[in-house]
Amino acid sequence: MTRFSALAFGVFLATAATANAAAWLQLGPGGAIEARATAAGQSCPSASVDGFPAEMAVRAKADASFPMICALNVPTTAKTLAIGGQSMALPVADPRRILVLGDTGCRIKGAALQACNDPKAWPFAGLAKAAAALKPDLVLHLGDYLYRESPCPADFAGCAGSPYGDNWASWDADFFAPAAPLLAAAPWVVIRGNHEDCQRAGPGFLRLLGPGPYDPAAPCNPHLDPYGVQAGAQTIAVMDSASAADRPVDEAAVPVYAKDFDALKAMANIGTGRELWLASHRPIWAAISVAGMPVGGNATMIEAAGDLSTFAAISLMLAGHIHSFEAIDYTANIPPQIVAGHGGDNLDLTPADLRGTVFQGNSGVHVTSGLSVGGFGFLMLTRDKQDTGWTIQLYDSDGNPIRQCLYRDRAIACPAPN
Repeated sequence: MTRFSALAFGVFLATAATANAAAWLQLGPGGAIEARATAAGQSCPSASVDGFPAEMAVRAKADASFPMICALNVPTTAKTLAIGGQSMALPVADPRRILVLGDTGCRIKGAALQACNDPKAWPFAGLAKAAAALKPDLVLHLGDYLYRESPCPADFAGCAGSPYGDNWASWDADFFAPAAPLLAAAPWVVIRGNHEDCQRAGPGFLRLLGPGPYDPAAPCNPHLDPYGVQAGAQTIAVMDSASAADRPVDEAAVPVYAKDFDALKAMANIGTGRELWLASHRPIWAAISVAGMPVGGNATMIEAAGDLSTFAAISLMLAGHIHSFEAIDYTANIPPQIVAGHGGDNLDLTPADLRGTVFQGNSGVHVTSGLSVGGFGFLMLTRDKQDTGWTIQLYDSDGNPIRQCLYRDRAIACPAPN
């Protein structure tokens, strides 16, 4: 370590020792339940399971950019968990209230500037607090946590003082600090977004939120294999689409995603009677507005999908990436799509009526019914008492209900509001 980097490392440790610690619980492959936390110094936070002390292990050592990250495998039989004296919500066997959000960070990149210091322009902190108050059983984040990629210009007060880059200061400002109430409220399933690819914040994502062990010798894996998270009667299939180019087709990536789709078919056979939900950052067939027309589709994944046989096994698709709410039904035996990419970053313009969407490629998929709703917000999937379907309640960033849809039998219906 050079004298300069040693000095920077020392300054970082002194700062980290006084920073707010973050703690959260995430669900991973093979039924893993893992508590994670940042360490303010060189010791992991205290932990207890069912009132008995439990020792957190070092997941990733501190360096000049990040504090030490600690982890604890939590038994499925655990009744209580505390990290650093803070009580953490544990998984429920049958989650009936699943909160869904995505694309939550504040954009600072070149000339694309968002007023991160203005809670109306970037409402994620208030949104997370309102979402936590609804007491979800499970939180599903559909990716894109870190948007602060460039320095805030000196002449733009809206983001004055903001950190930037793939480091703890930026991750804390863009995600962990504002998300704190929601991180404590329920376990999370975390999806990797394109802002967490290896050219952006991928190393930080894998260190902090990656589904497997962290390898400091290989700090960024460009693609993660799909895995399933059991959530009551659902298997949530987590698919890494961070590097699946929307356009044009990335021919080198097509075999990678074709293999992923084959893995999803196998995953559908794991639990008899379970619904398979596909959770991925980039939607395969969704739309933005181009000259007032709905246009879209991920060209790389459409090419990789081949004969579409994978989708016969999938009941519902959930994605972010497009900064709006969308609910779409398709032809060609494709399961419905929910897009929830409106958690904080600058919003996209999407047509209210998505029928007639022009998709890339020749998959033969068309929209039979679909809508989008603008504005910041999140949604809650609530299972009905008869266990026959789910209510999709859309909320604005203050936690006010604004629109409702119903999901049942591989179809979404969104009645006109009263």
